[in-house]
Amino acid sequence: MLPLTEKQLRTAFVNASRREANDATLPDLSSLDWDRLDYLGWHDRRAPLSAYVVVELDDGPVGVLLRAADPPKVRRRTICAWCEDVVVTDDVSMYVARRGGASGKRGNTIGTLICTDFTCSSNVRRPPTRTEAGSDAEALREQIVARRIAGLRERSVRFVEEIRRTR
Repeated sequence: MLPLTEKQLRTAFVNASRREANDATLPDLSSLDWDRLDYLGWHDRRAPLSAYVVVELDDGPVGVLLRAADPPKVRRRTICAWCEDVVVTDDVSMYVARRGGASGKRGNTIGTLICTDFTCSSNVRRPPTRTEAGSDAEALREQIVARRIAGLRERSVRFVEEIRRTR
């Protein structure tokens, strides 16, 4: 992911008002390893049920405001819909996002299961288990990681595009 500035983040949101975007608590952008991120996700420290995700699309970064369906302490044992990691399954939460445009103003939302702390980028980069890769050569393991990264990008982009789509 390309590094983003505070201004780029605040103007990227498609389902948040200007006030909501300006009030968002941003992460420390200088401490992020942008090369190892497929999307940027974080929680608002001041509002525990609010979270944000920014994904790079062809026309630039697009951000969405998410709401956790459950309090932060309630976590489900399931598979994240974005990274589909089979190892980390005990730290996944349901997030709901208001759709963009008039549809969102009418209260229409869309939801998905995502790693609670948005660790998908590191999950897809973990070495494959023996069950996933067998004892084959390292090249196969690299292909598995590359497929995981591509899948994460495709699924996160699809979710954000669905929010942005006006109906």
